[in-house]
Amino acid sequence: MEESNSKEYDDFLIQNTKKVNKYLNIALWFFIITGPAIAFGIKIGFYKNISYGTCFNISVFVFALALIHFIMLRKNPKSILTGMFALTALDALLVYMNYSHVNIYLTWFLVPVLSLLFANKVIYIYSVTLNYVLMFASVWITAPYYASMSSYYEEPLDYFKDIIGGFTIETFILIAATFVIVRLTSDYFKGLFSQYDTIKKHEAAMKEKMDILDSMSEIYDNVNLVDFVDNTEMSLRNSDQKKQGIDMEAQSQTIMNQSLSEHVMPDQLEDFKKFTNIKTVRARLSQKKIISADFIDAVDGWFRAQYITVDSTIDGIPNRVIYTTRNVDEEKRREEHLIRISLTDEMTRLFNRRCYEEDLEKFRQGPLADDFVMFSVDVNGLKKVNDTKGHTAGDELIKGAANCLTLAVGNNGKVYRTGGDEFMAVLFTENPEKIRDEIKNKADNWHGVYTDELTLSVGYAAVSDNKNSTVDELEHIADADMYLEKDKYYKDKGIERRK
Repeated sequence: MEESNSKEYDDFLIQNTKKVNKYLNIALWFFIITGPAIAFGIKIGFYKNISYGTCFNISVFVFALALIHFIMLRKNPKSILTGMFALTALDALLVYMNYSHVNIYLTWFLVPVLSLLFANKVIYIYSVTLNYVLMFASVWITAPYYASMSSYYEEPLDYFKDIIGGFTIETFILIAATFVIVRLTSDYFKGLFSQYDTIKKHEAAMKEKMDILDSMSEIYDNVNLVDFVDNTEMSLRNSDQKKQGIDMEAQSQTIMNQSLSEHVMPDQLEDFKKFTNIKTVRARLSQKKIISADFIDAVDGWFRAQYITVDSTIDGIPNRVIYTTRNVDEEKRREEHLIRISLTDEMTRLFNRRCYEEDLEKFRQGPLADDFVMFSVDVNGLKKVNDTKGHTAGDELIKGAANCLTLAVGNNGKVYRTGGDEFMAVLFTENPEKIRDEIKNKADNWHGVYTDELTLSVGYAAVSDNKNSTVDELEHIADADMYLEKDKYYKDKGIERRK
């Protein structure tokens, strides 16, 4: 059984040893039922010269062996010593059973056969040798008993010679047969792993070619191959595909990036040069397939720069990478549009509750400006309009309120629809009372298709009037002020709100 130099084959043998050890341990635990099985044979009269005590001893003995092997398996499942112990345990069990006059001669040869599963010549030689030695000793010890049980043998030595002679011939036959099996199996597995290595190399070469071809796809505006082995850069778009040298000591930007940097927005230029620094690309791309970043071209808008690994060392450090750029301005605009939609109320086109909460979170992070003001606004009589004129008229009121707020607030801040007929506004103004009057004035002059009247309850809270108040406290103050106005409105109208 020749040893293979293939790393994959060696790894296979190690994993195989672990798996065989596991199954041998299961077999040892299973053999605990040997005692009860023999006891059943005694009960039905099959075994006449065996005691129940022997059955008990066999089960206890096997349990101890299985437990020891289990402990060895937990500590070192890949060790050949663990496998040798399991085979030794099986042989020891056979010796004890033979000594106890349980005739199971055929089982002696199962242990060397089981050793073939390890595909290890050391274990196989050990198993065959131990098996024959124990078989020899067992026959010698039990010869007097079995000779006395038969009239065919005059002396125990006659019995011993007869039995051990047969066992010896069978052992040689076993060795010859298993040698052929082992040789064929070993050659077969080595051939498989050799084919596996060839296939892996072919797949790696094909993958490299496919990666390069994929990187040359028309979706990219620029495609360059950067080779860190010979420190060169080559455009895959140019027909001549001429390599340009890279001075890794003095050069931080490749020729492509030197050209691109001329069009990058000034506020992003430093980040662009940091991302495209050729001296740090290998370290940043180590153990990775791709790294990318987005920047703005002053003329063409957003573009995405990417480094893609196409060949690397065993440690995952890239040897060759594809550097690409692609215009993603339309994609970015779609993203911005989706973000804008997610932060906008569909009916009024005002900012929604989510945007309001996100903005409040920002204001919670630091001190508020002296001209910071929060407005709380609610539509009066919306329920009555919905009940008498329908929800279309009610929606018209809500849209009208949104328009009035937007016009009154103008560039002073942001307006949010935070509920059905509830609005909030965050402003920066030194005259919030003027803004409130403007909101009411806009509402007084509003006229709709379904209803002519729009009245709003408007409350506000200014930092200038509430020093040291947090944004949450200002929100509560603005709400309270709004509800005071709402109560006054219903009182002036003579409407009992609880009804």
